[in-house]
Amino acid sequence: MDNIVLLGLCLVLGVILGATNRMPAQAPATINSFIIHISLPALILLRLHAIQAQPGFLAAAAMPWIVFIVIGALIWIGGRAAGFSQGTIGALILTAGLGNTSFVGLPMIEMFFGHHALPIGIMIDQLGSYLVLGTLGIWVACVLNHEDTSARAMAKQILTFPPLIALVLALVLIPFDYPAWLTRLLARLGDTLAPLALVSVGLQLHPSMLRGHAAALGTGLTCKLLFAPLLIALALPLLAPADSEIWRVSVFEAAMGPSIGGGVVASQHKLNDSVVSLMIGIGIPLSLFTASLWWWLVLG
Repeated sequence: MDNIVLLGLCLVLGVILGATNRMPAQAPATINSFIIHISLPALILLRLHAIQAQPGFLAAAAMPWIVFIVIGALIWIGGRAAGFSQGTIGALILTAGLGNTSFVGLPMIEMFFGHHALPIGIMIDQLGSYLVLGTLGIWVACVLNHEDTSARAMAKQILTFPPLIALVLALVLIPFDYPAWLTRLLARLGDTLAPLALVSVGLQLHPSMLRGHAAALGTGLTCKLLFAPLLIALALPLLAPADSEIWRVSVFEAAMGPSIGGGVVASQHKLNDSVVSLMIGIGIPLSLFTASLWWWLVLG
């Protein structure tokens, strides 16, 4: 619960700072760069190193891949039919196609399922959400921003993405114990991700953004909060038994709000910042209610 309160507080502080012009115009871009190069790699190095494989974990890790591919395709088709810009479609795919499976998802798992279920959430987060973001997510961001999409340029973008480098390094280092000082250092750096990201979103969040973006916001939130968990509830039994804990936690994680990491990548690639801010600023608080409904009506 402390994490959720912290997210809300940082979002409000960002809105206040933006409304009072207390931060320079380039502040969100600077904050997002720090997140991508420092906060997110540190978090991955810390959490993935501690994971222990268990039967069925690969089914859980498949959840974000399924959601990103299917929901991304729906947004692409629906967005083009609705006349959304490429930047808007890209922003929706990166925020609605990926979930906040870490800073909201993990505390919610502990609250509703208990501490013993956290390894499932970590597997979903690390080998699912962040691996999708570092590969397919980067590809979508480049294509929809009309960047160089040659094989060489795309390979460079993906292979030099700091979180992906951290993920590979964390897997290599699993057999080795981190010294205590390194664990503390990574924890402190990783803890900066959510507060900084929500302040960045808040700096760019203004009520006037709803004008002209209501249809895109409605499309993205419907896909993220309704279609994504429904998709996993129906599709994941092909990989894990229905009503198993892996199935239940995966459906619950699919119901989490829009991805902070996906929003940062969308902003860095100059997709629709207004849609990114609305999706995260409205979607994350709303998901606390809708994910709880999924628990009470389907998973509990």
